[in-house]
Amino acid sequence: MQSIIKIGTRESELAIWQATKVKQLLSENGISAELVFIKTEGDIDLQTPLYEMGVQGIFTRSLDTALLQKRIDIAVHSMKDVPTQLPAGIAQAAVLERGNYKDLLVYKQEFEGLRRQLGVVNEFLPNDHHPLTIATSSVRRKAQWLNRYPTHQLENLRGNVNTRIKKLEGSQWSGAIFAAAGLERIQLRPTNSVELDWMLPAPAQGAIMVVCREGEPAIADPCTMLNDVHTACCVKIERDFLRGLMGGCSTPISALAQITTSEQTTGKKELFFRGNLLSTDGSKKVEIERFVPLENVVNLGSEMAADILKNGGQAILAELRSNEK
Repeated sequence: MQSIIKIGTRESELAIWQATKVKQLLSENGISAELVFIKTEGDIDLQTPLYEMGVQGIFTRSLDTALLQKRIDIAVHSMKDVPTQLPAGIAQAAVLERGNYKDLLVYKQEFEGLRRQLGVVNEFLPNDHHPLTIATSSVRRKAQWLNRYPTHQLENLRGNVNTRIKKLEGSQWSGAIFAAAGLERIQLRPTNSVELDWMLPAPAQGAIMVVCREGEPAIADPCTMLNDVHTACCVKIERDFLRGLMGGCSTPISALAQITTSEQTTGKKELFFRGNLLSTDGSKKVEIERFVPLENVVNLGSEMAADILKNGGQAILAELRSNEK
């Protein structure tokens, strides 16, 4: 048995929180662990928009390298940052129970009056409101926001959650979009914020992934005790959907799978899947929704991706690839 498991983590407050959570869970199962801090490319370059960088694995590559070099035993990632194809020699060890999967709009204090609009289902702003300037570097969030509010201005916002909050406070922007889980985990969610119920999240948003080297059961086996089966099932479907569309951080792809109880079949478990693909300017959108019995979800993500492609998604992807040239 491994005496002390070395947990690799980025140095941001959120990454440390996630790694510390894994360390705590391992300790509760009688496994000793320590944190090892690794700098990543995504932390060093805080200016270049993510879609202009080699975004696939930008926040995981350095940790994967440290893992393969045996400087650490496991690595802890925000699962939405992990490429759908893991590097050779690295395996998924566990997926923790999912946190809040929603996106969150943090708006400036002078927009306090807008809070009166928050009780309206699936709506945040009235149709005749003055156009706002919203900050985010996520092409997914930009596309969905512009699809709903095409007259708004979108600005890039990079950095860890602490940095982005400070940049918002010192800016003239109307607001900025964050992952709710990130702000909540480090107790940084402002009161002047609202969950965007209408915005579909990135695949695996809110989930934490633990990876290890292949073929090392002394390390992998303790981690499997941390695995949440339902979360692992849902995020796999979402990531299969993403992979089926050959998408990454630079493609406006969203997906959410949720296990629910059917009202039609005497409480039988089923899975509700929602996914969409948009053009970067938000002008085009293809979406899909489906309830599926839980026993029939093995290939659901890939099947939903195929349906999206057949019903307009292929044209959107062709346009995205053409714009990248």
